Amino acid sequence: MKTGWKKLRRKNREIYYFDSGQAENAGVCARTLHEMIGEVQREQGKQGVVFLCIGTDRSTGDSLGPLIGYKLKEQQVRRIQIVGTLERPVHAMNLEQSMAMVQIHYPNHVIVAVDASVGCQDHVGCITLGKGALRPGLGVSKELQEVGDIFITGIVGGYGNYDPLMLQSVRLSVVMKMVDYICKSAFLVEEFLERKALV
Repeated sequence: MKTGWKKLRRKNREIYYFDSGQAENAGVCARTLHEMIGEVQREQGKQGVVFLCIGTDRSTGDSLGPLIGYKLKEQQVRRIQIVGTLERPVHAMNLEQSMAMVQIHYPNHVIVAVDASVGCQDHVGCITLGKGALRPGLGVSKELQEVGDIFITGIVGGYGNYDPLMLQSVRLSVVMKMVDYICKSAFLVEEFLERKALV
């Protein structure tokens, strides 16, 4: 990816790929995410935004979501609600209860589901962004409910080398680079939402 990002079409929906090694493109990711949030708000009559950060800190490769939730909470974002942190992770065992809580507390919010994923080996370290629900657990052969109006994933491993221990052997530096990229994009989206609220 020479430009640091590209748009592909998969199963009748557009998916954007961003190279987390090119942090200068986080602005493009943020603008694209902000546009998607606006589209969902208009289409579904929703107002707020909630990031549903899925994963567990018990596995390096699956810690992307809780790390993002932790960093966003620490920065005290005001226009984005956060569900799923290092202290209170959202994972396979509590996903249903977490979604029920989101529907009670944030019924009128656009849900941005964030999770680690596996993909093409060449795409390890890339961020994917698209409209539509996320199916957590597919990369580790778990059947979980679809969640979210928009999805963000960080590709931590390749399909070809999958084994049950793969997520535990992912380097933390790979995960953190994607965490930083996604958080930078989220902070920019927060700025865009702040400006919109002032108009």
